[in-house]
Amino acid sequence: MIDNLKDSAAYIRKKLGGVGYEYALVLGSGLGDLAEEIKDPIVIDYHAIPHFPVSTAPGHKGRLVAGILEGKRIIAMQGRFHFYEGWSMDEVVYPIRVFKLLGIDKLILTNAAGCVNKEWETGSLMLITDHIKLIAECPNRGQNIDELGPRFFDMSEAYSKEGREKVKEAAASIGLDLKEGVYMMFSGPNFETPAEVRFARIAGADAVGMSTVPEAIAASHMGMKCIGISCMTNMAAGILDQKLNHEEVLETGERVKKSFQALVKETIKRW
Repeated sequence: MIDNLKDSAAYIRKKLGGVGYEYALVLGSGLGDLAEEIKDPIVIDYHAIPHFPVSTAPGHKGRLVAGILEGKRIIAMQGRFHFYEGWSMDEVVYPIRVFKLLGIDKLILTNAAGCVNKEWETGSLMLITDHIKLIAECPNRGQNIDELGPRFFDMSEAYSKEGREKVKEAAASIGLDLKEGVYMMFSGPNFETPAEVRFARIAGADAVGMSTVPEAIAASHMGMKCIGISCMTNMAAGILDQKLNHEEVLETGERVKKSFQALVKETIKRW
């Protein structure tokens, strides 16, 4: 695994001309257009990178876009890898580990999520304060890669307190009503049942989704600072009398992309 990671990092580093980068940004379903804002972009398709998985989820372009955003050097993922696609957890977090080997220490995770909090509306943006993972699989199951981090590691600040403060400052500066809450991961690809959504609410979750948590775990293992932002693209099952579909996820992402992009860009300025 570590040899493969080093191969991938070496390939990307060569494509980037050996220049160092400060941030990695993972763009969730319907949120990928932010990468188009990056100046002097260098685009690398996933399939060209040695050992890299290839994104198959609708709305995920499957490429890295590296360049300048708000004066900072950033690498954005237009498309992530999900457990439900059939990837192992090691493969789901593969890019995050490659970013660490590239010298990146700040990670911004974004996702489209189902809204569990009945007081909120679709289109709301939520700053992730913590997460709940009940599925058994974990990206650090199996032999530990000592070169990346310790066997046992702390998760009490999986989402950087300093980073979260910067996101809140950014939201206030652009007049955005930013929510804060807990994200709960389900494996997917099916949407959650009404009973599962009621369970998530009782457990303390404000949003549910199928990503982000493995990436945050891998980041904590490697000592990366991580923040997470969820877009409430639909009300979770059972809250409204309607069926759920992925088209609504993409449509809501398109509707709120201006405020989402403004929040991320302002955060990068400040963090």
